[in-house]
Amino acid sequence: MKKYVISYDIGTTGVKTCIFEIDETIKLLGAGMEGYKLYVMPGGGAEQDPDEWWSAMCSTTKTALSQCDITPDMIEGISFCSQAQGLVLVDKDGVPVHRAFSYMDQRATEQIKKGMQYGPQISGGNIFKLIPSLLITKAAALSVKDPVWKYHWVKDNEPENFKRVHKWLDVKEYLISRMTGRFVMTRDSAFGTLLYDVRDGHGCWSPKVCKLLGVDMKHLPEIVDSTAKVGGLSAKAAEELGLAEGTAVFGGGMDASLIGVGAGAVELGDTHIYQGTSGWVSTVTDKSLVDINAMIAAVVGVENGRYNYFAELETAGKCLEWVKDHLALDEIGIYLEKKHVAESQETIYTSLYDYLSKVIDETPAGSGGVVFTPWLHGNRCPFEDPNSRGMFFNISLETGKTELIRSVIEGVCFHMRWFIETQENKIKTSDAIRFVGGGALSDVTCQILADITGRKVETVDSPQNVGAVGAAVVMAVGLGVIDNMAQAKKLIPVRKSFTPNPANKAVYDRNFAVYKTLYKNNKEAFAALNG
Repeated sequence: MKKYVISYDIGTTGVKTCIFEIDETIKLLGAGMEGYKLYVMPGGGAEQDPDEWWSAMCSTTKTALSQCDITPDMIEGISFCSQAQGLVLVDKDGVPVHRAFSYMDQRATEQIKKGMQYGPQISGGNIFKLIPSLLITKAAALSVKDPVWKYHWVKDNEPENFKRVHKWLDVKEYLISRMTGRFVMTRDSAFGTLLYDVRDGHGCWSPKVCKLLGVDMKHLPEIVDSTAKVGGLSAKAAEELGLAEGTAVFGGGMDASLIGVGAGAVELGDTHIYQGTSGWVSTVTDKSLVDINAMIAAVVGVENGRYNYFAELETAGKCLEWVKDHLALDEIGIYLEKKHVAESQETIYTSLYDYLSKVIDETPAGSGGVVFTPWLHGNRCPFEDPNSRGMFFNISLETGKTELIRSVIEGVCFHMRWFIETQENKIKTSDAIRFVGGGALSDVTCQILADITGRKVETVDSPQNVGAVGAAVVMAVGLGVIDNMAQAKKLIPVRKSFTPNPANKAVYDRNFAVYKTLYKNNKEAFAALNG
């Protein structure tokens, strides 16, 4: 029997709202997209306004409904795929005491120094806190961007606001509370706080880690499964969204968890690559693993007993937005079929990719020896350094704009190869890799990724919507359409495949070897300029 559901994909730059029909496959019926601001401030601040999320959700819900023949009362489920490791501290009424902290925020340098980076250390963490954290949570708060340090930043810098804190929520958890009045957190989001005890296989908050990191456990919400029905849509929320009161709201998951599900990479050993605003390589495993030196951890998945061994690049598609703003549009206005490339968020991944396909495909592999590093907002993995930055290395008189633009695509793909090689130190990644996100809309990018990684690259329908598809799979399990996440693969078939071109191997191997040296060779310079 067909089921109709609505998924909200809450990204860093905007929301995608999708209405799906779940039957033998998952079919997109209607969609809406709207952007909102990322407030970047001096000192590494990066915040968002939760009211802007909600406003965008309300308008895109109406847009999605207008595109299909179903009525609000026919929708049986609501769920989410959201950006991960945000921090929304709310009062007893669910009102934020401070604007939401993005995962990109890196202001809490003093807090991490006081809380973790002192005394005898291993990999930048106090051994008396690091070792228990690794044993209990299988991860550790070693990055200035981890939410616990943002929590302490508020405590130290805004004590009056901190006194009002009732619950610590992540992005989708705030939206769940706004829809249902309940304060909950799914297991994958709980893991993202780095306060979650994974040892018994079911998970709970760790009193010991909370004490070590100075977190008041009264601030932590109830933990629920991603597939759980959390509650029904309240009358007020229903009126604002244009949906039916009482519609079931399900837990959903973080983008790191659900994008792989939406890609169909759901079986043990399946690897997927995502290129949206951020980018990553993730492989499904049944073991909780961590590589401290490379800053890779097996994050809790949406299915109990499954983990995603996860390596993240914070600026992937964001590099292409930079290309749009500073290489493509500053000097030459780009028009395709008389439509301006920069008219909307969506055209970043359509018209711009059309342009890239037409232009950079004519540029030889290797970009004439130019190598780009995609660390426009620092880097987390396989090295942690908020001071690192992007560069074009090896520019010559023969270098043109097309070589620069192609090198940006190649640089992001080099970083994905670095992730794969680093993951191979601990686990086996899959020979065929599912590629999703806006980057997968371009056949040229898909082929470059296959050539650089040496792996077969597979894409699926609407790769830019796979987070929302993953949220639909969560609801398919919650509504009883399928029994478990592993059955999602039959709902999400491969659309295209790309095999490596052997003729490009030598130049890419050469450039990649150089790419891996650029951070080490410039670490001190980055610190001098950005420290």
